[in-house]
Amino acid sequence: QVQLVESGGGLVQAGGSLKLSCAASGSTFSINVMGWYRQAPGNQRELVATITRGGSTNYADSVKGRFTISRDNAKNTMVYLQMNSLKPEDTAVYYCNALAGLGNTYDFWGQGTQVTVSS
Repeated sequence: QVQLVESGGGLVQAGGSLKLSCAASGSTFSINVMGWYRQAPGNQRELVATITRGGSTNYADSVKGRFTISRDNAKNTMVYLQMNSLKPEDTAVYYCNALAGLGNTYDFWGQGTQVTVSS
């Protein structure tokens, strides 16, 4: 089992920045991919960014060039999302995700953190 706890959300004006953190605990040695997803009211949960144990990253087109994902590979316990040039359309609940185990069989989620960008 892996437990994920997000922090760093809040209210920011358009053009501002926020940094989200996700702390993993439990069987962190089994985590292969960590990522961030978001869900706005009335919308489906969508991918924001992912990062593999080897450091390969993937971003949604809507956040490329503005958001940066990183992780602490030394302990495999932290993943971050630096969000710059925030837009009102970035407003959502942001969820941390971890894929673990052989073949990424296990899928874990945090409880989410609210990000609100005012215009």
